[in-house]
Amino acid sequence: MTTQKGRNFLSVGIKRTALSLALGACFVGAVQAQSAVGSIFGDTKAGSTVTIQSGQTGVTRTITSDATGRFTFGQLPPGSYKVTSDGVTRDVVVKVGTGSPVSFAAAASGSATTLDTVLVTGSGAINPIDVSSVESTTVFTAEQINALPVAQNITAVALLAPGTVKGDSGIGNGNLASFGGSSVAENGYYINGFDVTNIRNFISYADLPFQAIAQQQVKTGGYGAEYGRSLGGVINLVTKRGSNEWHYGGGVFYQPSWGRDSGKDVITRSQSALENGDIYSAYRSDNEYESLNYNAYASGPLIKDRLFFFALVEGRGDQDDVYGTETSYRDRNNSPTGMLKLDWYITDDHLLEFTGIYNKTKTKRTTYSYSSGKYVGVHQDKNSDLEFENGGKVGILKYTGYLTDNFTLSAQAGYLKSTDNYQTPEGLPGSECVRAFDSRVSAGTTTYIGCWNQDQTFIRDADFGPDEDERKAYRLDAEWQLGDHRLRFGYDTETFTSSHAGQTYTGGAYWRHFRTGAAETRQVNGVAIGPNTNYARRWDSRTTSAAYDVENVAYYVEDSWQVTDNFMAYLGLRSEQFENKNAAGVAFVKSDHEIAPRLGFAWDVNGDSTFKVFGNAGRYYIPVAANTNIRASGGEVIIEDYFISTGVDLATGLPVGLGAQIGPTNVNGTLDPPNPASIATTNLKPMYQDEFILGGQIALNDSWTVGLRAIMREVKSGMDDYCSHQPFLSWAEDNNKPDIDLDSIPGCFIMNPGSDVSLAFDSDGDGVVEVNNISSSYFGLPKYRRKYSAMEFFWEGSGGDKWYVQGSYTYAKSKGNVEGYVNSTLEQDDAGLTQDFDHKLFEDGSFGYLPNDRRHTVKMFGTYRITDEWRIGGNLLIQSGRPVNCQGFIPLDDPSVGIDAGNLALYSGSSFYCLKPDGVTRELSRRGEFGRTPWIWTFDASVAYTPNWADKRLTLQVDVFNLFNRQQVTEYSEGTESSRGIYNPNFLNDLNYQAPRQLRFSVRYDY
Repeated sequence: MTTQKGRNFLSVGIKRTALSLALGACFVGAVQAQSAVGSIFGDTKAGSTVTIQSGQTGVTRTITSDATGRFTFGQLPPGSYKVTSDGVTRDVVVKVGTGSPVSFAAAASGSATTLDTVLVTGSGAINPIDVSSVESTTVFTAEQINALPVAQNITAVALLAPGTVKGDSGIGNGNLASFGGSSVAENGYYINGFDVTNIRNFISYADLPFQAIAQQQVKTGGYGAEYGRSLGGVINLVTKRGSNEWHYGGGVFYQPSWGRDSGKDVITRSQSALENGDIYSAYRSDNEYESLNYNAYASGPLIKDRLFFFALVEGRGDQDDVYGTETSYRDRNNSPTGMLKLDWYITDDHLLEFTGIYNKTKTKRTTYSYSSGKYVGVHQDKNSDLEFENGGKVGILKYTGYLTDNFTLSAQAGYLKSTDNYQTPEGLPGSECVRAFDSRVSAGTTTYIGCWNQDQTFIRDADFGPDEDERKAYRLDAEWQLGDHRLRFGYDTETFTSSHAGQTYTGGAYWRHFRTGAAETRQVNGVAIGPNTNYARRWDSRTTSAAYDVENVAYYVEDSWQVTDNFMAYLGLRSEQFENKNAAGVAFVKSDHEIAPRLGFAWDVNGDSTFKVFGNAGRYYIPVAANTNIRASGGEVIIEDYFISTGVDLATGLPVGLGAQIGPTNVNGTLDPPNPASIATTNLKPMYQDEFILGGQIALNDSWTVGLRAIMREVKSGMDDYCSHQPFLSWAEDNNKPDIDLDSIPGCFIMNPGSDVSLAFDSDGDGVVEVNNISSSYFGLPKYRRKYSAMEFFWEGSGGDKWYVQGSYTYAKSKGNVEGYVNSTLEQDDAGLTQDFDHKLFEDGSFGYLPNDRRHTVKMFGTYRITDEWRIGGNLLIQSGRPVNCQGFIPLDDPSVGIDAGNLALYSGSSFYCLKPDGVTRELSRRGEFGRTPWIWTFDASVAYTPNWADKRLTLQVDVFNLFNRQQVTEYSEGTESSRGIYNPNFLNDLNYQAPRQLRFSVRYDY
């Protein structure tokens, strides 16, 4: 359903009766799902000539209405158009992904209520109810975004839509949105119809200068068969473009450090840390953030009526000063970015478009350390100067041909190349020294020792170069109007290549030194260590270098069928294929044609677009992330040893008097790439989700519309990796296979949790790998479960050009045993390779309300024009808290652990088995058992001045984010153990808060 709660900035200069006639035609509109276009549709006299002319480019198209008088202009760039038939003209605005209705039927019948012109411009009217779509969509224009007090990033805009909530701070820098209960790593991002989602881990995307965005479409559900490869939502961006009129201008957006209130510190509860002078577990009050963004643009005709351009260059001057309890840093980003859009109308019926984006950023970082090991309030000892490179370039070429009145064809080729957080210099002074910490004072503290550089945990393969991601994509789409049927069909294919440099710990190892207390006996790696004993743990972590391909292919067909004048049925079918390859180009995951049906309806109850009942059902698949290729098919090993020692060399970080080894050597993985036939089960089913939506929307009067929809989403088949071998040994014992070669089974392999496993390995010890079928009962895993249900109530009101307001209330539940592609609680962003199903013990107690569960959410935003020159705006969010868990180490003495004890000992405290304050008792909890974080609310405000003396071309604006400086806690520390068997006194201590109050000043000039 297209609710279009983004302001359309429309002022409809017609009477109510004329509005009903114009919008009540209820003919099939083009649902332009995976594109940067919209459509115009309507009715006139049978066989009449209908002409549209672009108000920006002057391009004209003419078609003839069919025998019933219906007509459709599909694949239209967003903008204003004049539509003419039989001497009557209508002015219509086309928005991305939607159909704009227009009717000439009343004029043909001589109705006295029909005006010669239907003016649809300005900023006053509510959005008409779109009876031609079954999608849940909100469209925001650049004018609206600039008028509202909202941050200049696409996530902030997407969070205005119903059903979206902000993800936790630990994934994607806390600047990602969860759609409909999904994880933040299950969304799709598009620029001018080109997929720019980074499927290395699905938590980033190709950016562009924010002021280059003309419209942002936010799809929260029910989207058509053109769309796939996402389970959450879709953010579709359309860039600005040139016209026959010359325009230029620019803007400055400044957020000063003095305009930001101080963040909140967290006092530690660790008595030993307090005694050592470490007061804080989190320090933020001296942090300073300053942002300066400035841009200049120009647009116009290179050849009148034929060739147009829009170009924008953006500069930055950002500086962040961040302090910590042991280290601090200063970041500076002065990287320019830019965008160029070219539109060439070869003829009125053939359009060629090019979009070029440069988004590479280089952040310079200076790091500092404190010689005392404690926070002292200022930057002290300079540690190093670094530079981090991200981003790159995007190129999109698209052809659209209006081949006949009823048939349109488009073809697109896209290219993206992006660097992934490449640090230079690669090797810092001290890289020959081992990474080392001293925890002898308290097992819960880590004090830096040795000669290693704290800015370098790992050393990259110096011969490999930067980690990069590259996408090459091609798609073909066709649209065919056949009477009551609007057929769309297409094909798209993409190859996504991710490269990854191998790495080792600095100095080749990571040492951490401990000492038991004067009257303490401690269990270390399965061995009891007596009082006053020094011991050390050594970790050796290594990975290999390679590049990996992911290939995705899809076909789709859909029919928007106008069954009657008042009832439209939508039938769609999408076929998905996914293929993931190892470094040698051999596929280890390859799906069949996965069929994703999409069904829906829209019923115009009154026949005048004032009351709509709608519904849809659909299936959605998501690919396997490229990160899976890197982690599962590359070489990766962690080796852990414990040793008795007599002391520590503080200068090198190495142990002194290294003694006997404590317990076994624990090994997870191998540097030898696994057999591609063994990386995933042969019966693997791709991850998919089913969705059902039913709702209605009604116009109360000329000023207000309200709507209600019920939503249900459920993951029906989930994928993740499993990383234990004991089930195979138990299966071999039960099936008389004493010579099973466990080394032929990868350390981790991909499976459908809770399903039987068909995996290739050597079960007889004869060196021959064959597929073996193993019952799910050996693994003890539950099915992958996530279910989201919600009721969304939304409204929109307008007082003409004076004011408008939009809002929503969502009641939602998100419940299951896994969040999805990432694990926010653990800040684990290995998409599709979380630890959730690595062993059955991690799933114990896991069923409950998930991290993105927010029971109640109220959103309301809008603007009010005080005078002709002054405008104010507001943005209110009220939201209930998220569930709170406890996390602890799994019990290694559980019978299910068996031979995997060494492997599982390497995991952090990340299960629902929680250590009690006595440091001995470990009890199983359940997800969400420790209540919820508090309710939060925040109100953002803006004041804008657009003076008449500057001909309304200049806008001065002040935005205040979090006006009342609400800093309620948003996350608690959920770990019960700072290390195995050591109780964490900061369990349930505050961890993160709402961002403090911040001012933004902006100046925009548009000529």
